[in-house]
Amino acid sequence: MMGRGFVKVEGGQLYFEAAGAGPVVVLIHGFALDTRMWDDQWEALTPHYRVIRYDVRGFGQSSLPGAETFSHLEDLLALLQQLAATPAHLIGLSMGGGLALDFALMYPAHVHSLILADSTLSGFNWQKDWGEPFRAAKFFGLDAAKAAWLNDELFAPANTQPIVAARLQKMTETYSGHHWLQPVHTRGLEKPAIEQLENLRLPLLMVEGERDLPDFRAITHLLAERAPRARLVTLPGVGHMVNMEAPAEFNRLALEFLARFEPEA
Repeated sequence: MMGRGFVKVEGGQLYFEAAGAGPVVVLIHGFALDTRMWDDQWEALTPHYRVIRYDVRGFGQSSLPGAETFSHLEDLLALLQQLAATPAHLIGLSMGGGLALDFALMYPAHVHSLILADSTLSGFNWQKDWGEPFRAAKFFGLDAAKAAWLNDELFAPANTQPIVAARLQKMTETYSGHHWLQPVHTRGLEKPAIEQLENLRLPLLMVEGERDLPDFRAITHLLAERAPRARLVTLPGVGHMVNMEAPAEFNRLALEFLARFEPEA
């Protein structure tokens, strides 16, 4: 399937876009964002690969979570199976990186490799307080929550680039804010990823921004130390949104990494 559309998942549907031909590459976005955060990578990857990007449930044009418990990992599996797109190379940023990592641990046969950019990590003990948007939503409304999110130190480096800041603003404006307004019930791994990193046998490229927050850099270095086939690259002068802040360098790293898996002529 090419173009764009929706696939059905348990209790909802996921919006996706697909283009190109060849080995499959799947792009998974960060929290409060959507497929548009990958525009620079879309242009770079689609001439060489069959690229799929989708909105995680609760974001973009995909269904909002209901009262029932669901699984982002099962959603992704359903997407890949319905698009006949396994095994795939997974590229994820932040929340999307954590989702990709969990998926690779649960369904390794469906994954060729991982590129994780400033990733989250299930089971990690966060030092940062992420509660400000939730408090703003409760006491001042959704617009205040979105403002608090965009003004967080997480985006300080990105906000120094007007074009990147405008793109983040546009995506956040269309985010439903669902996760700040009511509980979301999800199923994940039985054992969090932090307890299984030594079992990750897939090739792994980690890309971090030099100016990202300490928690995310700690996660990246933990993955580098414990995942057997991990490689770590730090991009100087940029923060959390590495693929948007330094797209040319990010694309170069991704294409070089993915080229390792192309069959020899």
